[in-house]
Amino acid sequence: MCKRRSARANWARRGLDALVSESTFPYMETQAPPLNTGDVRLAERLRILRRGRGWSLDELSALSGVSRASLSRIENAEVSPTASVLGRLAGAHRTTVSRLLAEIEGDAPALVRRAEQAEWIDPATGFRRRSVSPPSLDFDCELLRCEMPAGARIDYPLPPRPGLEHHLYLIEGALELTIEGAVHHLRAGDCLRYKLTGASRFVATGRRPARYILVLR
Repeated sequence: MCKRRSARANWARRGLDALVSESTFPYMETQAPPLNTGDVRLAERLRILRRGRGWSLDELSALSGVSRASLSRIENAEVSPTASVLGRLAGAHRTTVSRLLAEIEGDAPALVRRAEQAEWIDPATGFRRRSVSPPSLDFDCELLRCEMPAGARIDYPLPPRPGLEHHLYLIEGALELTIEGAVHHLRAGDCLRYKLTGASRFVATGRRPARYILVLR
């Protein structure tokens, strides 16, 4: 009888441990997900950019505010950087996120087909960023088409480049922009122009995704 009770108690404890583990760590994985080709290319590019400046991981961490451990995992393609992290890295490199994401080439074609417009998706928020007119040595402006899911929020603690000119035209949805402490509420059809020297925040406040065009110069 005692042995049966002991066996039942052990079984109950194992079951309880399993339930606690599932509820506490519902998204734990025993095996790392396969690497994304885009993440691998981005990881290599970020590593090349950092080494090209002669920075250690510690130095880039101090400049960007991103932890050394996170930088190491990003450069090893173990994790995909979020939009906020890319914004911090772009600020440290004094460049735009578009120029951080891709190689900049001269002799850019005049016509950029839809299939040639690279799109990046933020793994944290689902934010989509399509480079309609990608950066080039031959042109000063960039043209982006962006989409933020309803309720999404992205903070950019650092400007891509101090004084970078922004022209944002909201196509659809509602958007709250905080530019260096000043809050702006945009509705479809509104345009906000600003030169960024400090922090900014984007929040999609409507029930539908916020879709907008952004020109950087």
